[in-house]
Amino acid sequence: MRYQVRAIAGGQLVSLELEAQHAEEAAAQARSQGYEVLSTKRESTGLGQSKLTKFPLLLFSQELLSLLKAGLGLVESLEGIAEKEQRPEVANILRGILDALYRGQTLSNALTAYPHAFPGLYAAMIKASERTGDLPESLMRYIGYEQQVEVLRKKLVASSIYPFLLITVGGLVVLFLLGYVVPRFSQIYADVGDNQPWMLKVVLAWAGIIETHGQTLLIAAVAGVAVAIYALMQPTIRGRMMALLWRMPGVGEQMRVFQLARFYRTLGMLLEGGITVSQALEMARGLLTASFHDSLSKASTLIREGRSISEAMEAAGLVTPVSLRMLRVGEKSGEMGRMMEHIATLHDEEIARWLEWFTRLFEPLLMIFIGLIIGAVVVMLYMPIFELAGSLQ
Repeated sequence: MRYQVRAIAGGQLVSLELEAQHAEEAAAQARSQGYEVLSTKRESTGLGQSKLTKFPLLLFSQELLSLLKAGLGLVESLEGIAEKEQRPEVANILRGILDALYRGQTLSNALTAYPHAFPGLYAAMIKASERTGDLPESLMRYIGYEQQVEVLRKKLVASSIYPFLLITVGGLVVLFLLGYVVPRFSQIYADVGDNQPWMLKVVLAWAGIIETHGQTLLIAAVAGVAVAIYALMQPTIRGRMMALLWRMPGVGEQMRVFQLARFYRTLGMLLEGGITVSQALEMARGLLTASFHDSLSKASTLIREGRSISEAMEAAGLVTPVSLRMLRVGEKSGEMGRMMEHIATLHDEEIARWLEWFTRLFEPLLMIFIGLIIGAVVVMLYMPIFELAGSLQ
């Protein structure tokens, strides 16, 4: 694998391309040549090359926890995981971590060499566990954290599947009616004279458009779908759409609760792992949308000034009425990390109830809307027949 290394040599910034098994080896090669390494980055794969394999962090944590509980040492556990790994990308990362451990580095330092595989939250949690000596407990905390997040993610996905299918199938049916059935049906009215009902005029006009510009409309529709998909992939467009959702009554408040649930769950995990409040707040910044960053900075400043966590969170607008009361209870009991996890669970349950209510209301409304569109097309096709029959009588 080729890596691009940015380094300093003779007071000048240089860029090197080196062949290595992992990022740390590439950095070591550059240092051996007298360079001061600033960063290492793997070169992006071409169209003909395979994509990077996503590192299975949750599975890695579960396997490592099981081996540590079985009585194996850290190095022995990692060796066992690396030996059974069949994916080259993942195996290279594990071998790189083992090489770092063989040289006497800590596990947290070894993980920071692979930020694409191990997020900063994970590395910080491991580093805190190295000070307290409770690595298995930290792994259990992270596994529980990921499982709770995955449960909520699955609920969101499950709630969106049926509406998506309804919209897709309904849209295809409408396109079939307008693009194929209506033009064929219009041939029935081809010999009608000038005294045409207005609905018949609409049918014949649409049939003429399809016959004349049908191919152009099809290409435009496909291009429109492609442009829409590309636009949704752009962070700027997605950000604007999210901003619109935030302004919607009801929906915006639930999105805020969802953000706060992830925020509190992460804070709880980090505090339980021995990380200070200020550090935990900074690490959790990436989980919040940009609209929350100013509030988070305000809360961090107030805590550094000596204000309590509940007061700082309330002043920054990072609480709900229930979570504020629970934070005050956590301060009195001294179990702030555990209380934040309870707050996250409470918010998750609130979001799950709202999703259930919303889908039960939205799905029938969506079916009615699609049915009205299809019914309007069918009425447009058959009403001219009834009007012509009435005129003949």
